[in-house]
Amino acid sequence: MPTAPTIESARLTLRGWRDDDVEPWTAMGADERVMEFFPGTYDRPKALSIAALIRAALDANGHGWWVLEPKEGPAFGGVIALQAVPFEAPFTPAIEVGWRLPYDLWGKGYATEGARAALNFAFDKLHVDEVVAMTSALNLRSQRVMERLGMTRDPGDDFDHPKVPAGNRLQRHVLYRIRK
Repeated sequence: MPTAPTIESARLTLRGWRDDDVEPWTAMGADERVMEFFPGTYDRPKALSIAALIRAALDANGHGWWVLEPKEGPAFGGVIALQAVPFEAPFTPAIEVGWRLPYDLWGKGYATEGARAALNFAFDKLHVDEVVAMTSALNLRSQRVMERLGMTRDPGDDFDHPKVPAGNRLQRHVLYRIRK
């Protein structure tokens, strides 16, 4: 069974999960600021269930949802994801990059740096030609991260997310792409 490698960048380590990551993950999922552009916050059982799934998938696939650990900061600084898009859409199959950080670590460039490290892994180790990122059309902060990564958006690729209920303010999503 593959085990996800540890990825280093100048200020960050992307690593596998440890048991002590679960509590800060749970707290992050309960924070309304962090979950503003998701359909809702996570209660404890949902957070624990998701943590178990993404931990197992990371180890099984050799990539997935790494824990982001700042080299000078808390042991859990959020997550950086590199995974197959888990639903059907006009642009799938595709590999996506994503991020979720605790509110107190926003604005430090960690999402951009961690995502860039994951992109390098995708291109250099997984040998993919393209990676996508997506977010609610309302989430301008994440769109700025995508642009800092050099990703580009074609408004013709924007879509209604199939896992967000029709009529929900978060349903419309933007799609960004980057090629090797």
